[in-house]
Amino acid sequence: MLSTRITMGIILCLDSLHSLAALVEGEIRDQSGRPVANAVVTAIPLQTMQAVNDSPTATAILDQRNREFLPHVLVVRTGTEVSFPNNDSVHHHVYSFSQIKRFDIKLYKDMPPSPIKFDIPGVAVLGCNIHDWMISYVYVTDAPYFTRTDASGHWWLDVPENSYRLGLWHPYLQQSTAINLEPFSVMSQHPGYLLHTLSLKNTLRTGKPPTSLQAEGYKGEP
Repeated sequence: MLSTRITMGIILCLDSLHSLAALVEGEIRDQSGRPVANAVVTAIPLQTMQAVNDSPTATAILDQRNREFLPHVLVVRTGTEVSFPNNDSVHHHVYSFSQIKRFDIKLYKDMPPSPIKFDIPGVAVLGCNIHDWMISYVYVTDAPYFTRTDASGHWWLDVPENSYRLGLWHPYLQQSTAINLEPFSVMSQHPGYLLHTLSLKNTLRTGKPPTSLQAEGYKGEP
């Protein structure tokens, strides 16, 4: 059973042009009080507002360096194309069996032939057939505003003043779906800070190379 403790407030500031844009900041920690990196935060406005620019977005990058996917969690808007450059000196073989996007990029170095378009919201889990520890997550969202936490568990979003519903997701949540929080209003006269505590699974796959390659059944480079 997921245990979520939420202490909510909002840090907001108007920009120098006195527009209605505001900076919302927060922090996410686990049940032991440790900062949670790579947590996804989405914000969906609940009141009618000017449409977010829906022009084609730039191609997102999910890099491969030192036998590791970077970033471990990539957040993109629905319809975004993602490229998978290989900056290692060895081959990689990138695949996904996830329902929202199935693909298989055979052994390659440098750049694959074309990017992959993620046009269905949800989570795609990526792996490498050669390096079993390599794992990454592409979180695809319809939300107009989104971000992910840094190594200190901190996040921030620039959003117009409105009422929003925040969504939280992490690969190792004890529940399988994102957490939707109670709506809150972004108002410049209500300063504060957003603090969330998430219960995570005990066993984490970081996607980083293991201390012992033999522990992963590694058979050498192609």
